[in-house]
Amino acid sequence: MGALKRIGTTYLPVQDVKESANWYEEKLDVVINYLDDEKAIVDMANQSFFLVKAELGETSNFIDYQGKEHFSCTFEVDGLRNLEEIHKRLLERGVPVGEIENRGHAGRNFVFSDLNGNKFDVWSELSPDFKRRYK
Repeated sequence: MGALKRIGTTYLPVQDVKESANWYEEKLDVVINYLDDEKAIVDMANQSFFLVKAELGETSNFIDYQGKEHFSCTFEVDGLRNLEEIHKRLLERGVPVGEIENRGHAGRNFVFSDLNGNKFDVWSELSPDFKRRYK
């Protein structure tokens, strides 16, 4: 196919748009580009994230075949040291953060959640394409 170049926007369900936008700004150092009662647009990891007012209990997570709730997005950082630093910073900021894991592939990962229960993965390895293009 080849025509798709990148993901430009990700949509995340939230309960309270202003509270969620402020949480992302405070905990993850995002820039809020737009805010109204129904949505906020924040910049994070070279992408726009729309925080969209949703029904109570909605998250971006899904249940995998083993019945386990799963994240739908992985952020990449440059190396184990950076992974450990962001893990520590999120813990210090009161973000729900899992342990750093060895999942049997290159690098290490951990999972964190936002105040709405949306789960995200963080991986210590930058993709080869990203390294080639931007490093």
